[in-house]
Amino acid sequence: MTTMTSTRVRTDTAARAEGVTKLYGAGDAAVAALDDASVDLYAGQFTAIMGPSGSGKSTLLHMLAGLDRPTAGEVYVADTEITRLGDKALTTLRRDRIGFIFQSFNLLPTLTAAENIVLPMRIAGRKPDAHWVAEVAETVGLTGRLGHRPAQLSGGQQQRVAAARALASKPDIVFADEPTGALDRRSGTELLGLLRGAVDDLGQTVVMVTHDPTAACYADRVVFLADGRIVDELYAPSAEAVLDHMKQMEA
Repeated sequence: MTTMTSTRVRTDTAARAEGVTKLYGAGDAAVAALDDASVDLYAGQFTAIMGPSGSGKSTLLHMLAGLDRPTAGEVYVADTEITRLGDKALTTLRRDRIGFIFQSFNLLPTLTAAENIVLPMRIAGRKPDAHWVAEVAETVGLTGRLGHRPAQLSGGQQQRVAAARALASKPDIVFADEPTGALDRRSGTELLGLLRGAVDDLGQTVVMVTHDPTAACYADRVVFLADGRIVDELYAPSAEAVLDHMKQMEA
């Protein structure tokens, strides 16, 4: 597949941060992981978040996904301000409207791939849409492996199961934190291709933190952070353009 992505511009917002600051520590020892960061993430688009080590990219993803709360500022998923939600309401929102893909696959070893994919919906008391689950499994290339347990799957196949699990509940948005970090190059390329396909073929919204310019060029848009702030963005990125931006920031 080509790594040059679509230049379609979306206007509806899947999630956004407004003036988000995150401090760790207190007083003179306080460190700002995010410093008045604002960004809109558009529905039906693949967005990559990049920046030097310590720039705040993973912290921003955790704020947007409702995994942590900001010290100041507001975070929205669609039109819902999640920063003011209580713990129970926030847990429900994450379960029903957000999907997660992380470096560690977090699969239950005693369950088959199919059982792992639908587990979050079973826990929530929701009946999985069998047709949709089958379509997701086909999209991520798991149709022939659904009866296998994690130990019978390669690392790349396990990450596909994790991706299918994130997509199967039809979330508003999928967040991926360095999803290729634990994979070899071939498996990483396959995962990026299926995330690209989830956006193009299933209409999914994907937001990915990565340090890899090659991974970033699968996205429609790259957002760059430095010192906890949004400093630039790039549409229809190439690996060379992303690398040039990163070099300029680190200089």
